Amino acid sequence: MSLGLGRRELIVAGVGLLIPGTALAAPNRLAFQVFRNGTKVGEHQMSFTGDDDNRTVVTDVDMVVKVGPVPVYKYKHNATERWAGGKWSSIEANTNGNGKIQKVSAKAMPGFVQITGPKGAIRAPADTVPFSHWNQASFGKPLFNQQEGKLLKVTCTKVKTGHWQVRGEAEIDDYYDASGNWLALQGKLEDGSKMEYRRV
Repeated sequence: MSLGLGRRELIVAGVGLLIPGTALAAPNRLAFQVFRNGTKVGEHQMSFTGDDDNRTVVTDVDMVVKVGPVPVYKYKHNATERWAGGKWSSIEANTNGNGKIQKVSAKAMPGFVQITGPKGAIRAPADTVPFSHWNQASFGKPLFNQQEGKLLKVTCTKVKTGHWQVRGEAEIDDYYDASGNWLALQGKLEDGSKMEYRRV
């Protein structure tokens, strides 16, 4: 999500990936307050239904950036991700960035992932998943931006337990608690401003 400033990859996630044979550590709900340069600009919420084999993850993001009292950028993002048989299956995402509407859909197919976005359809590698923050396992796979429907050029590095760095087209640090649940996010936008998620 760019807030009109680039690095759209920063915010437009919140859905996950399961490593086969591991427990999916997902609460029923995750909620964050979102800050830009220390000022609250919105909220990011996720709800989880179903079980490890068949799960639905719904993400809702709502943000407004103001200059003084005047709103200068409004952003809404909604995504529904589905799992079947313990594996990521599909996602439908809708984004409104200051009136610009973007729709993305993606589905796991035999041997590839079909991603359809504003610039058309692409075939991605079979293990590709949406850019995920809430489940650390996503960092081991090819990632795509669920707002723009494109593969991301990023490198994901585990710095220490509970801390992952994402560098390249996005500059993000994701943090997790002792149970593996997504705890916080810190990122840098193209204009140098700081984006931060604080769990509530």
